[in-house]
This record gives sequence, C-alpha cells and structure tokens, in this order.
Amino acid sequence: MKLDRFDIAILTALQRDGALTNAALAEIVKLSPSQCSRRRAALEEARVIEGYSARLGAAKLGYGLRSIVRVNLSSHGQRKEDDFARFVATHPQIRSAFSVSGDADYILDVRVRDLDAFADFVHAHLLPHPQVSQVRSEIVLKTLKDDQGIVPG
Repeated sequence: MKLDRFDIAILTALQRDGALTNAALAEIVKLSPSQCSRRRAALEEARVIEGYSARLGAAKLGYGLRSIVRVNLSSHGQRKEDDFARFVATHPQIRSAFSVSGDADYILDVRVRDLDAFADFVHAHLLPHPQVSQVRSEIVLKTLKDDQGIVPG
C-alpha cells in the first residue's frame, strides 16, 4: 500500500491517540470526515493499522517491576521452539517476547508486582522449563523511552 501525506498524518495522529473520533481526526489531518473515514478504513483493511488499545500505567496498577530477560535454549528444533513459544503464550508476566540474533535466543519483557514475584516466576516457571539452559536478567531501574509506535513515512 502506497501512503501519501494524509495517510501518514492519520497514522501519526492515531498513534498519539487511538481514541480519536473521525471528526477530530479529520480536523487534525485537514480532510473531510468522510474522506478521513474512508482512508482510516482502508488502512485498517490493509492491516497497516492492526488494532487499537489503551496504554496502562503498570506501576499505578501494582506492577512495579520490569525486567528484560535473555534466555538461551539447551537445543534447537522446531518442536522445541514451538514448545517454548507455548510457554511464553501461557505466562501473562511475559508482555513481549522476541527471537533474536546475538548471545541470546530470546529476549523477554517481563512485568510483575515486585522482586518476590519476579523471583517466583524465574525459579518456579522459567528455569525449570526443559528447553531453557540459561537465563540472564536485567531489572529496569528507569524508563527513558518506551514508545510503542513507529514513524510512518
């Protein structure tokens, strides 16, 4: 899908506030509400816009600890990686997971209430997993930037 300046303006505005009405969005991007609505629908249909969500304050909801966890598997193969992917999917503490290049096989973004909850997750769930050979974690002390969007264009 080829994006023009209006599409880029729509995407930029919606990343800032996904709850914008079509009327408000149209005013921001300088299009009529009907044109804006058609373009927004086309971006959704093309899956350029994959969905909408609210960003919640993790600390305000009691999830005060965030850790970046690097995981190495003991061996590789599609069945073993599928098994680890199922493990990741069933643990809500893991907010994001990435298969990566470098010295780790996976990077996990883990959010829990406190250090005790993190220790429980690591010792009772992650380390005992049969495919996991090594776990290294960093506790996030301060978030400098956590922008989930992309720069369209």
